[in-house]
Amino acid sequence: MQVILSTYGSRGDVQPLAALALRLRAHGVPVTVCAPPDEEHARFLGALGVETVPVGESVRALVTGKLPVKGDIPSRAAVLAGRFQEAVSSLAGPGDVVVATGLFPTVAGAQAAAERAGARFHHAALQPTALPSPHHRPFEYPMLPYPPEVTDVRELWDLNIATMNTLFGEAVNGARAAAGLPAVDNVRDHVNGRSPWLATDPVLDPWPQGSELAVRQTGAWLLPDERPLPDGLSAFLDAGEAPVYVGYGSMPLPGAPDAAEVALAAVRAQGRRIVLARGWAGLTGADEAADCFVVGEVNQQALFPRCAALVHHGGAGTTTAATIAGTPQVVVPQIVDQPYWARRVAELGIGAAHDGPTATVDSLAAALGTALAAPARDRAREAAALVRTDGAEAAARLVLER
Repeated sequence: MQVILSTYGSRGDVQPLAALALRLRAHGVPVTVCAPPDEEHARFLGALGVETVPVGESVRALVTGKLPVKGDIPSRAAVLAGRFQEAVSSLAGPGDVVVATGLFPTVAGAQAAAERAGARFHHAALQPTALPSPHHRPFEYPMLPYPPEVTDVRELWDLNIATMNTLFGEAVNGARAAAGLPAVDNVRDHVNGRSPWLATDPVLDPWPQGSELAVRQTGAWLLPDERPLPDGLSAFLDAGEAPVYVGYGSMPLPGAPDAAEVALAAVRAQGRRIVLARGWAGLTGADEAADCFVVGEVNQQALFPRCAALVHHGGAGTTTAATIAGTPQVVVPQIVDQPYWARRVAELGIGAAHDGPTATVDSLAAALGTALAAPARDRAREAAALVRTDGAEAAARLVLER
């Protein structure tokens, strides 16, 4: 048996699969990862010794380029689904296991390949809003909004079937046709299957009872990071009071060109120093003041515990890393599942949820005030002790159990 892991997304999608790949390899299982061709992904996976097959176009180029309009999505999705179907088909055989995460059409392409090959398939969601539940709303695609008068969650999930068919029916059934498989009417439920996996932490994201899906929640797939902090950053941290970290990861922030200036002013309004992560938005401290240190790729596991608070976009991986660090956080959510994680941070009392994707100096300073206060600090430390760290091992055992 070999295992093919498939994903399409940013670092937050690739890193969990790397964690699972290493756990499977520790059990003696051969693993190949199908992932986007971005140089940063290739460098990251190569350093871990993970065998990788590049598939599709650069995610960074896709995210930072021109935003797609409604008419573009079905055709672009069909191309991605087809490429992943071809890539996984070239690897999978009878008795193998395929585990897929990432963008829906790429999961569908991997699934079609697994079905054609006679391989076992698992869809692993890295966030809950992709999975139908009466306890949360489906993600709303801006180009296909739900009728404003519909507020019942179950009815919204029923409408979501038509939305997914409209956007991704061509992609799913095109990949199935290429694999010699019949078309399906409900692409969402077919791709999810009856028992999808949920790779999130039960403290941050408790999957409720009473859902129709038999979801198997493993915990987040965490990858230990032993990299030291850069010498300059270590010296900066040692030289004064704990700073506030601000970084928006793979979010390009086209609607907030002044995000760095806003962050600097808001953090300084709290009397704090700042560590500013460039990310895909290219944030930088233009004034080059001594109270600001700008970083690129950095070990979050080493940095986050040394910060007073963390301002970020609310990706699943960053939110989990912040929670494990025991550091209060401010989530400024941008897209997809990020509003969900912002709400969970506020509900748990481990930080603050910013109202909307674009921060002002006053709004960010106010949210930071909440995060830096004693109740959030205390609750963040308490929550850190509750987060499970064996999610990748739990997922590896699910692969091996049959």
